[in-house]
Amino acid sequence: QVQLVESGGGLVQAGGSLRLSCAASGRTFSTCPMGWFRQVPGKEREFVAAISWSGGHTYYADSMKGRFTISRDNAKYTVYLQMNSLKPEDTAVYYCAAGRPLRLPGRGTHEYDYWGQGTQVTVSS
Repeated sequence: QVQLVESGGGLVQAGGSLRLSCAASGRTFSTCPMGWFRQVPGKEREFVAAISWSGGHTYYADSMKGRFTISRDNAKYTVYLQMNSLKPEDTAVYYCAAGRPLRLPGRGTHEYDYWGQGTQVTVSS
């Protein structure tokens, strides 16, 4: 069992930066692939980025490449999402998610078993 709590969301101007954190609890965290997704009202949850359990492999949605960076600190049971050059279309609720231990990280929501409650990111123009 893994419990996840996101933080770091807020209001930022276009071109600004935010760093989201996802604090995890549960013994298996260090072996779980982790992902970030986002969702706006009326739309499906969208893949943002993912990282392997070791941190050695990262994956991004095309629109986030070069702007967002996912990382993790297994000793601190935390996953991060550094978001730079933010755009108004990045406005969404951002969720972190944990996949099954030792699996490769995926881009689909069905590949993740545990979810946080989400943190709101609002980018003003």
